[in-house]
Amino acid sequence: MNGIEIVKHGLGDIVLNNEALEEKDVVTRARSGDIAAFEILVKKYRERLYSVVYHLVSNSTDAADLVQDIFIKAFHSMNKFKGQSAFFTWLYRIAVNMTMSHLRKHKTNRFLALEQFDESALPPEVMEKITMEDQTGKNAYLLELQKALNESLQKLSNDHRLVVVLFEIEGLSHGEIAEIMGCSPGTVRSRLHYAKLELQAYLEDFIK
Repeated sequence: MNGIEIVKHGLGDIVLNNEALEEKDVVTRARSGDIAAFEILVKKYRERLYSVVYHLVSNSTDAADLVQDIFIKAFHSMNKFKGQSAFFTWLYRIAVNMTMSHLRKHKTNRFLALEQFDESALPPEVMEKITMEDQTGKNAYLLELQKALNESLQKLSNDHRLVVVLFEIEGLSHGEIAEIMGCSPGTVRSRLHYAKLELQAYLEDFIK
């Protein structure tokens, strides 16, 4: 957009029309209906939001459509943002609610890349084979493991799958996930723990 220059240094320090602003100032302007200010927030968080949605729905077209709808809803709901949490946390909460609703309606398959997954969730027997020296055998095994992992991921409940995506892929803290999901950090840790146990149990047949 003409007249808008964006400079990012961490989460603050945004330049809008040659005026240095903190994110909270951009959010304030967006809350008052400033479309240019909201576009700054869209450009800042679009990729992160798309990543979360895509890893939940595993369909690029659905993810792009959902992200667009999420930002539209966020813009029309800006007056409800009271600043009691970080803006991205509030935005993620909208994204999570809309994506979970989409999944319940469409029963979409989910895909999780093996390299994005914490090895602590995988059984020791699997890790031993991953580190095998025979590259040909290793590559074949990884392909089979990838398929088994995603079949297992599809069996998780929405809440358990969500904590896996937010923690393993997005790298959010337990506290950030708790704010997004509207629960306590302890609940997040518990869901993540049981989600990993479930994945390990689902992978038992693969190990055999």
